[in-house]
Amino acid sequence: MKILHLISSPQGEASFSVKLGNAIVGELQSAHPDHTLTTHDLTATPFPHLEEAHITSFFTPEEKRTPELVEAVKHSDEAIAELMNADAVVIDTPMYNFGIPSTLKTWIDHIARAGKTFKYDGKTPEGLVKNKKVYLAISSGGVYSEGFMKAYDFTEPYLRAALGFLGMTDIKAFRVEGIKVPGLQETALDKAIQAIEL
Repeated sequence: MKILHLISSPQGEASFSVKLGNAIVGELQSAHPDHTLTTHDLTATPFPHLEEAHITSFFTPEEKRTPELVEAVKHSDEAIAELMNADAVVIDTPMYNFGIPSTLKTWIDHIARAGKTFKYDGKTPEGLVKNKKVYLAISSGGVYSEGFMKAYDFTEPYLRAALGFLGMTDIKAFRVEGIKVPGLQETALDKAIQAIEL
């Protein structure tokens, strides 16, 4: 099994999403001793926010790209190749202001490309990133999986929608919640790790 581990928290090993993500990776490694692991820390080596050159390069045929456009498309091509090569993808993400960090959003902007990771067959979109197992490791200061705050969760729903559009529909989400809530924070990580099922 080829595992791709994406980290989007700038807090490193102190991050609860990273701790949960590492636990998921550990379970995958135990279940698949012949695995290979690629870790991409999106905060250490972030993808550039999309600019005009990136957009133009995406929609310019390869043989017609200028040297500038060839350079501009490299990040996207590399990210897509890395994704396509993986059997399992583990995505660590904290909840920031009800959504995902910009580093992770930028990665999605680079992998979501017409003709590469999705296409339109007539009017119906088809995701081209298939046969992947995706595991989300989500951390949040409060509890957003249930109760009145669930309406403010744009983390898991967005990732399921964006990744699903690209063909990645086999998604499991695990949450370490309430890490800022007394009475919950003490056991939040252990509870999340115990809930991991591959």
